[in-house]
Amino acid sequence: MIFERILGPLDSLFDRIGRRKTGDAPLAAFLLVPAVLVLGVFGIYPLFFSIYISLFDLRMGRGAFCGLENYTEALTTPNFWHSLVVTLYFALGTIPVAMALSFLVASALFRIVRGRSILRTVYFLPYVTSVVAAATIWRVLLNPHYGLVNAALGAVGFEETRWSQWLLEPKGVLYLATGGLIPESVGPSLALCCVILFEIWHSSGFMIVILLAGMTAIPRELEESARIDGANWFQVTRRVTVPLLSPTIFFLLIISAIKAFQAFNSFYALTGDGRGPVNATQNMTVYIYASFFLNGREGYGAAVATLLSVAIVALTLAQWRFVGRKVYYE
Repeated sequence: MIFERILGPLDSLFDRIGRRKTGDAPLAAFLLVPAVLVLGVFGIYPLFFSIYISLFDLRMGRGAFCGLENYTEALTTPNFWHSLVVTLYFALGTIPVAMALSFLVASALFRIVRGRSILRTVYFLPYVTSVVAAATIWRVLLNPHYGLVNAALGAVGFEETRWSQWLLEPKGVLYLATGGLIPESVGPSLALCCVILFEIWHSSGFMIVILLAGMTAIPRELEESARIDGANWFQVTRRVTVPLLSPTIFFLLIISAIKAFQAFNSFYALTGDGRGPVNATQNMTVYIYASFFLNGREGYGAAVATLLSVAIVALTLAQWRFVGRKVYYE
């Protein structure tokens, strides 16, 4: 009712201006102005300003133009590549597991009749819970001295786990699992694996809700026809459910990849400063944060942020190019 009172006079005004010549363009432009202003001030302008300051050396307030030196330094610095590897480990560790787990849970919830709403709420609750609050609980649970995880594992016979460092362990999880057969530097650290587990737990609720919405849109008669023809659950899922759900899966893949490369809250909240022991959990966004606020190198941090943006755009285009063509649209 309120929108009708506001848009009605505007529509009449633009009719007098000359809708026959311009159509609905004036009204559409007028309604788009607030959104364009918000995107321009908080999105487009910061992007180009970040690119601009990446061309300057802003240490100690000098502001000297340095061209592409910040980019060259970033691409030749071991810490930059280490943070990129940590980011890749994080993305590869969270996205496939979270999507597979969310698909199984969504499939089970879709077939449950009683208590479906309560279970949906329970699975969605971690996603709407504050990251800082949830991470604080996880830090207490994983505390190497009085944490409940070590106490529980020790109670069932794993006494050596009482000395496990969890979020304080910089050694690779493969090194720890194989007793030193694999070098420490190969694979994600145990601290990073804890962050990965936290992110899977925290983000699965969103995926479950989206997958449930996609499953609801699939015509039930297609699955019933497949079962009548003798297909089992795996065959129905592979041949019917997954192809029809591919647009939803592709959407989650795009969103999850972007989110994984931009992850910051879970790293910072779990480890205190985001970097963890010996920079074991320092991903790209934490590296940018450290360059800006801890090292006082705004120009260098802006250059790394620009490189990260280019990497995210390239990854998204690659997903559209190679994965998008396999998506089935009705």
